[in-house]
Amino acid sequence: MKYLIIGLGNIGREYENTRHNIGFMILDALTKASNVVFADKRYGAIAELKIKNKVLVLLKPSTYMNLSGNAVRYWMQKENIPMENILIVVDDLALPFGSLRLKAKGSDAGHNGLKHIRETLGTTQYNRLRFGIGNEFSSGYQIEYVLHSFSEEEQKLLPERIDKALEIIKSFALAGIQITMNQFNNK
Repeated sequence: MKYLIIGLGNIGREYENTRHNIGFMILDALTKASNVVFADKRYGAIAELKIKNKVLVLLKPSTYMNLSGNAVRYWMQKENIPMENILIVVDDLALPFGSLRLKAKGSDAGHNGLKHIRETLGTTQYNRLRFGIGNEFSSGYQIEYVLHSFSEEEQKLLPERIDKALEIIKSFALAGIQITMNQFNNK
C-alpha cells in the first residue's frame, strides 16, 4: 500500500530553516533517520521509504508554497495514490509553537499552500498534519514572521517536536488516521 506524504515549503536557500518550511524540515528528518535521499523529479524532490509493508512516497514540492497543488495532483496521479492515503505536513499560525494536530479534513485556514491544494484537488477531504509555529508577530508582519527562522529558544525545542511529527507520520501509515488522531491529538 502506498502513501503520499507532502511536506510544504519553499525552495531556495533564503527559505531554508524558516517557519514556513517546517514541512520540508520534517521530511528531511524522516529521510535522514531512514537513510534514504531525495532525488529531484518533476514538481519536486521525491524519496521513497518503506515501513513494514507500506511504501511512503515523500514529496517536497518545487512549485513554491502558493502552487503546491500542482505537485500534489501530479504525484497522486503518477503514483496512483488515493485521497485517503495523502498526508500534507504544514505550518500553522493558529497553533502554539510545537503543537501538532492531525486532521482528516478541514479548511485552509488562510494558508496559501492548502488553499491551492484545495483549489487544485477540488476538495478539503485530505489529511493534514499541522505543526504550530505560533503567532508572535505584530499586525501586518505575518509574511515576515513565517519567512523568518525559528527563535533560539524554539530551535532548542525543535528536534523533539520534529521527532514527535515523525511518530505521527509513521502511525498514520501503519495504524490509520483515526487511531493516530486518538493517540496523538490529545497530548
